[in-house]
Amino acid sequence: MRKQIAVLTALVPLLGTLTLPPCTASAADAIVVSAAASLKNAFEEIGALYATSTGGPGPAFNFGASGDLMAQIKGGAPVDVFASAAAKDMDVLETEGSLLPGTRINFAANEVVLVVPSAATGVTSFADLTKPVVARIAVGNPKTVPAGRYAEEVFASVGITEAVRPKLVLAENVRQVLDYVARAEVDAGVVYATDAAIRPQDVKVAAIAPSGSHKPVIYPIAVLRGAPHSEAAKTFVAAVRSEPGQAILARYGFKAVPAAK
Repeated sequence: MRKQIAVLTALVPLLGTLTLPPCTASAADAIVVSAAASLKNAFEEIGALYATSTGGPGPAFNFGASGDLMAQIKGGAPVDVFASAAAKDMDVLETEGSLLPGTRINFAANEVVLVVPSAATGVTSFADLTKPVVARIAVGNPKTVPAGRYAEEVFASVGITEAVRPKLVLAENVRQVLDYVARAEVDAGVVYATDAAIRPQDVKVAAIAPSGSHKPVIYPIAVLRGAPHSEAAKTFVAAVRSEPGQAILARYGFKAVPAAK
């Protein structure tokens, strides 16, 4: 309860700058937002902002690996809004005509970082992952987790792909990677800078991925074609893109992208 009160208190100064249309929907009519796991903390706070501003129910969030969420949508899941940690998964849905035209927008950016348990020593670069002291490296499953694909690109750029392959521990999403490192169940992991920032007492950033070593980490968001609550979904997207929404994302370490201004 104290945490909820603190969140709402922090939002008060922001509410005055965000004007959204009123909403009369009941809790049963809450929009469903499927979003990349790395967005969890920021989106929950934006969801509270959205609910307070519209007077309606907050979104029902479904956080996970972008690839898994995309597959759920393709399978017919009743989702209103999709926010991915990479363009690839959104591109698939757009190509298939699953997005409501004119609603896709890039709204945030991120950095790829190498993290180790807070008490660990001896790892200060991606190249250090080849050292014998590093036996297990957690990464998201590249088949479904954008952070895992970015990790593969960084490994290839640094020239350590074959050396680290036997050490890899595949996780279901980027937050699971973070958990593995935080509990010292692995010696290192590849996550986003925003993930590392939420558990500074458990993990530390050993290195930031070198510039140009991977595709830019850009987050797109869109309303789904045939969304059960398309107008409310557009309102949530507007909240994400708004100045208060962008301020929340920035506070969690996300970077701005031109399209979000």
